[in-house]
Amino acid sequence: MSTVQQPAKSAGQPSAQSVAQDVDPFADTHAHAGDAVLHDHNPRLTPFWRGVIIALSVAGILLTMNQVFFWNIGGLAVLTNTFLYLLIACFVPIVFIATPLVKKKEPAKGAETTERSDGDGSSAARPGKTADAARGVPWYDILLILVTIGTCGYFAVNGVKIQEYGWQFIAPTLATVLSFVFWIIVLEALRRGSGWIVTVIAFAFSVYPLFAGAIPLSFLQGISYDLPTLAQVHTMGADSVLGLPLQTAGTILVGFLLFGTVLQHTGGADFFHNLSMAIFGRYRGGSAKVSVASSAAMGMMSGSAVSNVLTTGPMTIPAMKKSGFSSKVAGAVEATASSGGSITPPIMGTAAFLMVSFVGVPYTNILIAATIPALLYYLGIFFQIDGYAAQRGLRGTAKHLLPRAGASLIAGWPYLAALGLLTVMLFVGDSESQVPFWVVGLLLVIALIKPGLKFGPSQWIDLGVDVGKTLGQIVAIIAGVGLILGGLSATGVALSLSRDLVALVGDNVILLLVAGAAVCFVLGMGLTISAAYVFLAIVMVPAVTALGVDPIAAHLFVIYWASVSYITPPVGLAAFAAAGISKASPMATCFSAMKLGAVKYVVPFGFALNPALVAQAPPGEVALAFVFSLIAVYALAAAIGGWMSFVDRQVPIPFRVLLAVGGFMMFLPGLVVTLIGLAIVVVSAVVVRIMKPAPVIDPDTGQIARIPQAEEKEPAQ
Repeated sequence: MSTVQQPAKSAGQPSAQSVAQDVDPFADTHAHAGDAVLHDHNPRLTPFWRGVIIALSVAGILLTMNQVFFWNIGGLAVLTNTFLYLLIACFVPIVFIATPLVKKKEPAKGAETTERSDGDGSSAARPGKTADAARGVPWYDILLILVTIGTCGYFAVNGVKIQEYGWQFIAPTLATVLSFVFWIIVLEALRRGSGWIVTVIAFAFSVYPLFAGAIPLSFLQGISYDLPTLAQVHTMGADSVLGLPLQTAGTILVGFLLFGTVLQHTGGADFFHNLSMAIFGRYRGGSAKVSVASSAAMGMMSGSAVSNVLTTGPMTIPAMKKSGFSSKVAGAVEATASSGGSITPPIMGTAAFLMVSFVGVPYTNILIAATIPALLYYLGIFFQIDGYAAQRGLRGTAKHLLPRAGASLIAGWPYLAALGLLTVMLFVGDSESQVPFWVVGLLLVIALIKPGLKFGPSQWIDLGVDVGKTLGQIVAIIAGVGLILGGLSATGVALSLSRDLVALVGDNVILLLVAGAAVCFVLGMGLTISAAYVFLAIVMVPAVTALGVDPIAAHLFVIYWASVSYITPPVGLAAFAAAGISKASPMATCFSAMKLGAVKYVVPFGFALNPALVAQAPPGEVALAFVFSLIAVYALAAAIGGWMSFVDRQVPIPFRVLLAVGGFMMFLPGLVVTLIGLAIVVVSAVVVRIMKPAPVIDPDTGQIARIPQAEEKEPAQ
């Protein structure tokens, strides 16, 4: 969007915004921003234990490659249950190495500490410090690591017997005893990887079958189990810890998380940030638009909200503040953009990969379905940022202070090529689980031969440790989440809950979606997105699809609404993390993030009711729905922010109401309804444009920011 004139301020009072024209707002904000993420100073990670993490990571990755490439080393085929036990044996001990038994927090200056882990593909540290003075891993954690490896090894060796002799229900005494040990190990790994809230919920669901037959509420009654049998079911059954979530993690997720981590460590994060600066930095509100673009790119690599904030935030938040954005808005922009990571193709959050198993479609189908909603989400943020900058007269950065787009593309073409190759191979390859490993190999070759990129022994070690921590955390979380699946599946309550939900709402799909959104949001406050998704994919999604909602749209609806908790009070984990960097009020940052990310609350209802928005319709309908949805997002952003880009006018309240109504109507199916909404938006835009230009009021201060001229024309970008 265009650079505009700086508003006049009172004499002798230089504006913070005026700095942006002559000073590079990105200066000194990104030189060392990656150090906190790529170099871990955890006192537990001595050289020896870093070596152990790398060794376990390599073993786990080779094990996964053996499974997805069908190597069958030594002529032996590894059974699925044996593979999953060995996967846990490789990655869960890393959680016990890297994460202490008890975390003692010392709040960092200007930062807020948080209780809950991001838990969706990230092992990045949260704001605040962990006071763990002892170096190395204590004896009790070493014992826990050995017990984990030994227990998983026992079950892996007996994988054939578990299947052939039905150990899930009748097992030898040693297997039963070790089932309890395994159950405890999974819960403790989940607690360290994701926090107390999700662990307590997983434990409650895991013991629920003990009392399911005695619960007085009919819709919660189910089959009861005795304690030893329940331990065996959780440990050796195919619908609990070893269920669909962990199977998906082992076959698909490991490779994609490996790709994202390698892309970051080989220079991908810096490339996408520089490219975003080159494209958007010179326009009004350019520093915030850079934040959105770079965070979206980071989302493609990690799919993790808090990790994205802590990776790009130290670069983008100071730049936004320097160019005139308030602290709360700077934090909100970063948090809102970063929370889109879990919905941004081609590498989405963990829940999107779990959809592969629950929906029973290739990942490419999910990638295509998620593309339009993700684009709409970021477009809504862009329009609101442009309106914020226009109303406050924020200028972009002088062009000579920004990287050149051509030079950035030339320097970073390998990263674009890697993403392009990944996408193409997903569509044309025979096995989507093999694709990321091929692209990782290409990235590592590029890292070794690319001029100007330092990738020596230190970088290899950092990469190995970061890969291990990322995969360790996600395997621990998904194994723990499997207990929720196991408790609901064992009792048979999952199916009855879906039927009861449909009966309760009287076949009203709108009412069910509203109730589902509320449940998603509440669960998202306490659970990771993947945990909330697994629960709702079992309980709510069947009810929604029974009322005619497209299955992919229904599953994406759950993911979208589970992820809004990252920017919504009272939790707003991503907003809290961004507030720690921007030194703003966490709650104020949450409310600003809600406003910026408002499209995320509306779009899920749009694609649940109109499956063309998730590409589940003929191409012509998809294209038409996409065009209308672009206009709808434009209208909603103008209604929320009070500024119409391109028209370049502040919008009076009555027209904001009309734009909101017209924009929402354009998301709905039915050409007549859509055209009425379009007419409302067009008429509102024309009237606002031809009205006599009124003084532009700064919404924060209520003061006149500038007085536009009638002939003023400012093209938006």
